[in-house]
Amino acid sequence: MSRSVSTTVQQQQSRGFWLRTLHQWHWISSAVCLVGMLLFAATGITLNHAAKIEATPQVDNRQLELPAAVLGQLGTREDGNAPLPRAARQWLDAELDISIGGRAAEWSPEEIYLSLPRPGGDAWLSIDRESGAVEFESTSRGAVSYLNDLHKGRNAGPAWGWFLDVFAVACLVFCITGLFLLHLHARQRRMTWPLVGLGLMIPLLIALLLIH
Repeated sequence: MSRSVSTTVQQQQSRGFWLRTLHQWHWISSAVCLVGMLLFAATGITLNHAAKIEATPQVDNRQLELPAAVLGQLGTREDGNAPLPRAARQWLDAELDISIGGRAAEWSPEEIYLSLPRPGGDAWLSIDRESGAVEFESTSRGAVSYLNDLHKGRNAGPAWGWFLDVFAVACLVFCITGLFLLHLHARQRRMTWPLVGLGLMIPLLIALLLIH
Protein backbone atom coordinates (compact mmCIF):
# COMPACT_ATOMS: atom_id res chain seq x y z
CA MET A 1 0.00 0.00 0.00
CA SER A 2 2.73 2.43 0.99
CA ARG A 3 4.60 1.62 -2.25
CA SER A 4 1.46 2.44 -4.27
CA VAL A 5 1.01 5.73 -2.41
CA SER A 6 4.69 6.56 -2.94
CA THR A 7 4.37 5.84 -6.66
CA THR A 8 1.29 8.04 -6.91
CA VAL A 9 3.07 10.89 -5.11
CA GLN A 10 6.07 10.58 -7.44
CA GLN A 11 3.79 10.65 -10.47
CA GLN A 12 2.04 13.75 -9.17
CA GLN A 13 5.36 15.43 -8.45
CA SER A 14 6.64 14.54 -11.93
CA ARG A 15 3.44 15.84 -13.52
CA GLY A 16 3.65 19.04 -11.48
CA PHE A 17 7.28 19.55 -12.51
CA TRP A 18 6.49 19.16 -16.23
CA LEU A 19 3.43 21.37 -15.97
CA ARG A 20 5.45 24.18 -14.37
CA THR A 21 8.31 23.78 -16.86
CA LEU A 22 6.07 23.65 -19.92
CA HIS A 23 3.97 26.58 -18.74
CA GLN A 24 7.12 28.62 -18.18
CA TRP A 25 8.54 27.92 -21.65
CA HIS A 26 5.09 28.38 -23.19
CA TRP A 27 4.57 31.87 -21.82
CA ILE A 28 8.15 32.95 -22.47
CA SER A 29 8.00 31.84 -26.10
CA SER A 30 4.56 33.41 -26.53
CA ALA A 31 5.87 36.73 -25.22
CA VAL A 32 8.86 36.62 -27.58
CA CYS A 33 6.83 35.83 -30.69
CA LEU A 34 3.59 37.71 -29.87
CA VAL A 35 4.21 40.86 -31.92
CA GLY A 36 5.78 38.87 -34.74
CA MET A 37 2.80 36.51 -34.88
CA LEU A 38 0.38 39.44 -35.04
CA LEU A 39 2.45 40.97 -37.87
CA PHE A 40 2.68 37.73 -39.82
CA ALA A 41 -1.00 36.89 -39.33
CA ALA A 42 -2.07 40.35 -40.56
CA THR A 43 0.31 40.33 -43.53
CA GLY A 44 -0.80 36.79 -44.35
CA ILE A 45 -4.24 38.27 -45.01
CA THR A 46 -2.88 41.20 -47.04
CA LEU A 47 -0.68 38.88 -49.11
CA ASN A 48 -3.60 36.53 -49.74
CA HIS A 49 -5.62 39.47 -51.08
CA ALA A 50 -2.75 41.44 -52.63
CA ALA A 51 -4.55 41.83 -55.97
CA LYS A 52 -7.47 43.59 -54.25
CA ILE A 53 -5.31 46.02 -52.28
CA GLU A 54 -4.38 48.81 -54.64
CA ALA A 55 -1.25 50.85 -54.12
CA THR A 56 -0.15 53.95 -56.00
CA PRO A 57 3.65 53.95 -56.31
CA GLN A 58 5.35 57.21 -55.37
CA VAL A 59 8.34 57.90 -57.62
CA ASP A 60 11.13 60.32 -56.72
CA ASN A 61 13.60 61.12 -59.51
CA ARG A 62 16.63 63.35 -58.97
CA GLN A 63 19.65 64.46 -60.99
CA LEU A 64 22.93 65.45 -59.34
CA GLU A 65 26.56 65.90 -60.33
CA LEU A 66 29.51 64.43 -58.49
CA PRO A 67 32.14 66.95 -57.36
CA ALA A 68 35.31 66.73 -59.40
CA ALA A 69 37.31 65.43 -56.43
CA VAL A 70 34.84 62.59 -55.85
CA LEU A 71 34.60 61.79 -59.56
CA GLY A 72 38.38 61.51 -59.72
CA GLN A 73 38.35 58.82 -57.03
CA LEU A 74 36.20 56.47 -59.10
CA GLY A 75 39.43 55.18 -60.62
CA THR A 76 39.95 53.37 -63.88
CA ARG A 77 38.04 50.13 -63.33
CA GLU A 78 36.64 49.02 -66.68
CA ASP A 79 33.93 46.52 -65.75
CA GLY A 80 32.75 44.01 -63.17
CA ASN A 81 31.01 44.30 -59.81
CA ALA A 82 32.52 46.20 -56.89
CA PRO A 83 31.46 48.70 -54.19
CA LEU A 84 31.78 52.41 -54.80
CA PRO A 85 34.78 54.20 -53.25
CA ARG A 86 34.16 55.52 -49.74
CA ALA A 87 34.20 59.18 -50.80
CA ALA A 88 31.50 58.55 -53.41
CA ARG A 89 29.37 56.54 -50.96
CA GLN A 90 29.56 59.24 -48.29
CA TRP A 91 28.71 62.04 -50.73
CA LEU A 92 25.76 60.14 -52.23
CA ASP A 93 24.48 59.09 -48.79
CA ALA A 94 24.46 62.71 -47.63
CA GLU A 95 22.96 64.20 -50.81
CA LEU A 96 20.28 61.56 -51.40
CA ASP A 97 19.54 60.55 -47.79
CA ILE A 98 20.25 56.88 -48.49
CA SER A 99 22.58 54.22 -47.11
CA ILE A 100 24.68 52.53 -49.78
CA GLY A 101 27.05 50.64 -47.49
CA GLY A 102 29.10 47.94 -49.14
CA ARG A 103 26.63 47.11 -51.92
CA ALA A 104 28.29 46.03 -55.14
CA ALA A 105 27.71 48.25 -58.17
CA GLU A 106 27.89 47.26 -61.83
CA TRP A 107 30.86 48.95 -63.49
CA SER A 108 31.27 49.58 -67.20
CA PRO A 109 33.60 51.98 -69.08
CA GLU A 110 30.75 54.50 -69.52
CA GLU A 111 28.59 54.08 -66.44
CA ILE A 112 28.28 52.80 -62.88
CA TYR A 113 24.88 51.35 -62.00
CA LEU A 114 23.80 50.55 -58.45
CA SER A 115 20.55 48.79 -57.52
CA LEU A 116 19.08 49.68 -54.10
CA PRO A 117 16.06 47.43 -53.47
CA ARG A 118 14.32 47.66 -50.11
CA PRO A 119 11.10 46.43 -48.49
CA GLY A 120 8.08 48.15 -49.95
CA GLY A 121 9.97 49.83 -52.73
CA ASP A 122 12.94 50.01 -55.01
CA ALA A 123 15.67 52.45 -55.96
CA TRP A 124 18.63 52.74 -58.29
CA LEU A 125 21.25 55.22 -59.29
CA SER A 126 23.60 55.59 -62.23
CA ILE A 127 26.79 57.61 -62.55
CA ASP A 128 28.14 58.84 -65.87
CA ARG A 129 31.86 58.22 -65.51
CA GLU A 130 32.86 61.00 -67.89
CA SER A 131 30.65 63.88 -66.73
CA GLY A 132 29.89 62.76 -63.17
CA ALA A 133 26.15 63.14 -63.78
CA VAL A 134 24.11 61.15 -61.27
CA GLU A 135 20.54 60.00 -61.81
CA PHE A 136 18.67 58.60 -58.83
CA GLU A 137 15.18 57.13 -58.81
CA SER A 138 13.29 55.83 -55.79
CA THR A 139 9.89 54.11 -55.82
CA SER A 140 7.75 53.59 -52.72
CA ARG A 141 4.70 51.31 -52.81
CA GLY A 142 3.28 52.16 -49.38
CA ALA A 143 3.02 50.68 -45.91
CA VAL A 144 1.13 47.52 -46.89
CA SER A 145 3.76 46.61 -49.47
CA TYR A 146 6.48 47.34 -46.90
CA LEU A 147 4.91 44.98 -44.35
CA ASN A 148 4.29 42.32 -47.00
CA ASP A 149 7.96 42.39 -47.97
CA LEU A 150 8.95 42.06 -44.31
CA HIS A 151 6.72 38.98 -44.15
CA LYS A 152 8.67 37.46 -47.06
CA GLY A 153 12.05 38.75 -45.88
CA ARG A 154 12.44 40.45 -49.27
CA ASN A 155 15.36 42.88 -49.48
CA ALA A 156 15.27 43.34 -45.70
CA GLY A 157 18.92 42.65 -44.94
CA PRO A 158 20.73 40.15 -42.70
CA ALA A 159 19.51 41.61 -39.38
CA TRP A 160 15.88 40.97 -40.35
CA GLY A 161 16.88 37.50 -41.51
CA TRP A 162 18.28 36.75 -38.05
CA PHE A 163 15.08 38.05 -36.48
CA LEU A 164 13.03 35.70 -38.68
CA ASP A 165 15.15 32.76 -37.51
CA VAL A 166 14.74 33.67 -33.83
CA PHE A 167 11.02 34.27 -34.36
CA ALA A 168 10.62 30.88 -36.07
CA VAL A 169 12.39 29.10 -33.19
CA ALA A 170 10.17 30.90 -30.65
CA CYS A 171 7.08 29.82 -32.60
CA LEU A 172 8.29 26.21 -32.62
CA VAL A 173 8.86 26.30 -28.86
CA PHE A 174 5.42 27.88 -28.37
CA CYS A 175 3.69 25.21 -30.48
CA ILE A 176 5.61 22.21 -29.12
CA THR A 177 5.13 23.21 -25.48
CA GLY A 178 1.46 23.82 -26.28
CA LEU A 179 1.22 20.30 -27.71
CA PHE A 180 2.68 18.77 -24.55
CA LEU A 181 0.33 20.86 -22.40
CA LEU A 182 -2.58 19.56 -24.47
CA HIS A 183 -1.35 16.04 -23.76
CA LEU A 184 -1.19 16.68 -20.01
CA HIS A 185 -4.68 18.21 -19.91
CA ALA A 186 -6.32 15.89 -22.45
CA ARG A 187 -7.90 13.63 -19.83
CA GLN A 188 -9.96 16.50 -18.46
CA ARG A 189 -10.77 17.92 -21.91
CA ARG A 190 -12.26 15.26 -24.16
CA MET A 191 -12.37 17.46 -27.28
CA THR A 192 -8.60 18.06 -27.23
CA TRP A 193 -7.52 15.46 -29.76
CA PRO A 194 -10.59 15.71 -32.03
CA LEU A 195 -9.88 19.45 -32.36
CA VAL A 196 -6.17 18.81 -33.00
CA GLY A 197 -7.16 16.26 -35.65
CA LEU A 198 -9.56 18.76 -37.20
CA GLY A 199 -6.74 21.31 -37.39
CA LEU A 200 -4.72 18.72 -39.32
CA MET A 201 -7.47 17.43 -41.59
CA ILE A 202 -8.85 20.75 -42.82
CA PRO A 203 -5.64 22.00 -44.54
CA LEU A 204 -4.78 18.45 -45.64
CA LEU A 205 -8.15 17.93 -47.37
CA ILE A 206 -8.02 21.37 -48.97
CA ALA A 207 -4.51 20.64 -50.29
CA LEU A 208 -5.51 17.21 -51.64
CA LEU A 209 -8.96 18.02 -53.05
CA LEU A 210 -9.12 21.72 -53.90
CA ILE A 211 -5.58 22.67 -54.95
CA HIS A 212 -4.78 21.70 -58.53
